[in-house]
Amino acid sequence: MALPPPFKVDLRSYAAHSDEHSHSFSQLVLPIAGKLQMRIGAQEGCVQQGRAAFVASGTPHSQAGQGANRSLVLDLGDADITGDFVEHMSSRPFAIVSPAAYRLISYMGLALQQGSARAEIARHWVPLMLDALSVQAVRPASRLSALMALVETRPGQHWTTESMAREACLSVSRLHALFRAELDMTPAAWLMQVRLERVREWLLHTNQPIAQIALAAGYSDQNALTRAMRKTSGITPAALRRQAKESA
Repeated sequence: MALPPPFKVDLRSYAAHSDEHSHSFSQLVLPIAGKLQMRIGAQEGCVQQGRAAFVASGTPHSQAGQGANRSLVLDLGDADITGDFVEHMSSRPFAIVSPAAYRLISYMGLALQQGSARAEIARHWVPLMLDALSVQAVRPASRLSALMALVETRPGQHWTTESMAREACLSVSRLHALFRAELDMTPAAWLMQVRLERVREWLLHTNQPIAQIALAAGYSDQNALTRAMRKTSGITPAALRRQAKESA
């Protein structure tokens, strides 16, 4: 969805490699699914669900998508961001996405997918998104990164708190502490979030039967998936897919 330059917000997927480049506007990359390996100036990091990246105007950068990926990308002009935000994010461009920020990302991503994100909505949404990121402390890559990447690639695996702790070489109590400190949620809540995001991607971009999607995402059957979606978002899988087709 394009607005008068330099402001722009849309959904993008990245190829396996891009040459280093820069542009005359700042950019915020907010992953919805999959992973990106990014180099921003002299710093490198993995950008995935729960991790955002900020590229200040004029900063050389490159990115490499790892498999299927989709990100909400904001192109921002000087009028859209404050100097304090730019200064804060430029020094450490990889930021943890809080649960509040993630809900904002999910909302706008779904609105863009359904074609219902009008310009005025986007204009009001951006300050909320930037504020949510500003209040979240920027931290170095944690011991959760590898675990999170693995779970994202295997959402249908029978994950438990214990198996995730073993995979991360942590105790269960330490795993809970890290999730609370970095994402303000439990491992189980994060796992549900990952699975539901993958389900939404499959519902909107594939023709797989809903029952098959439920099993692939780790749910016991279609009814279990329907209950989970209705509880968290107030919509069923069939209704979400129907809305997307009607919008298209």
